[in-house]
Amino acid sequence: MPEAKPYIREFERLGFGMFIHWGLYSQMARGEWIMKLQGIPREEYRRLQNTFTADDFDARAIARLARRAGMKYIVLTARHHEGFSLFDTKGLSDYDSVHSPAARDLIAEFAEGCRAEGIVPFFYHTTLDWYQENYKDDFDSYLRYLQQSVELLCTHYGKIGGMWFDGNWDKPEADWREDELYGMIRRMQPEAIIVNNSGLHRQGGYGHPEIDSVTFEQGRPQPMDRKGKSKYVAAEMCQTMGAFWGYSGSDFAFKSPKELIEHLCACRKVGANYLLNIGLTGTGSVAKLQEAMLETVGEWLRVFAPAVYATTPCGIAGHGEDFGLAGEDGKLYFFVHRLSAAGDWNVTVPSGGVGPRTYTGVRKKIRSVRWLDNGEELAFVQDADKDLFSFQATGYPYGIDYVVRVAVAVVEE
Repeated sequence: MPEAKPYIREFERLGFGMFIHWGLYSQMARGEWIMKLQGIPREEYRRLQNTFTADDFDARAIARLARRAGMKYIVLTARHHEGFSLFDTKGLSDYDSVHSPAARDLIAEFAEGCRAEGIVPFFYHTTLDWYQENYKDDFDSYLRYLQQSVELLCTHYGKIGGMWFDGNWDKPEADWREDELYGMIRRMQPEAIIVNNSGLHRQGGYGHPEIDSVTFEQGRPQPMDRKGKSKYVAAEMCQTMGAFWGYSGSDFAFKSPKELIEHLCACRKVGANYLLNIGLTGTGSVAKLQEAMLETVGEWLRVFAPAVYATTPCGIAGHGEDFGLAGEDGKLYFFVHRLSAAGDWNVTVPSGGVGPRTYTGVRKKIRSVRWLDNGEELAFVQDADKDLFSFQATGYPYGIDYVVRVAVAVVEE
């Protein structure tokens, strides 16, 4: 089993991140693929640049929201498939935010805003391009443009958390010259996480040897099989909050806070990060619903943070979705799903789950167990010979339901 490099281990400790899709398409409020799916001609689509003001974009306020949500990093679409850049392309193109009514390098503002709030900035960069004609006509020339663009992102915005690529799946047989691209990043940002999204149909697929994390797009991650691998590679699940990555004014398919909490726990169960997307409006603001959802998840994390960030899978398994993680603090954390509330039967809806919760794979002797949220001590039994550990999961006090509750166990040294 290969050892994780320190910068990859630090990435895993971040645990929870914000994905932001924002571009010219945001003004149309129909999702990020509107140019392609509606067959909008290149020059007609470009007119959206003339109305791109970014009037409501406040990078530090967004980073502050991420921090309230318990997120440790943000990945922003510096350039999406439409080809428009949110950064100063320094003469490579005039199809960027500097040459729009915004007249600003929005990636510079983003990087500064993140650092001011203690958030790690990551840059998304498309590898396919619907705007650049040489993507189809002169691929070698396009690849030079792509690498020069990425080089700007690696040299003008200080230390970054990583580069998040997406689009190689559009030309699976092409030579994308990944050796050159990733080699340049390693020279300029040696500790930057390199991701290249494997796509919806290749969940968790390994790619180039320089890739630091695989992706699970819109699907819960599976445990990583690192046996026989030459490098320790992390995992990350990226997911939309609604139905689309880019902002839509007609998206009513939003997930509930309950689902988001369950997805976060499912990611941490297998040691994967959870990258949750929001789409900014055409002027760069966060929709009220998205803001409220993030703050709600943040309230859960303020209670259970010790179990989420500095913890790793350790082979502890419970019934159903229940599981356990080992903390860097030496404690064990047991995640409990579908626990019902205590109270009069006239007002409580039975959901089961109160009573013994049993786990296997607990290798250390347990000294005590308590709920992480209120400190209530819990009765437990342990039979090392039979590899069984069980504690009495008491119900939520009436008026409380955390969706997933966590018990913390102190072990003997």
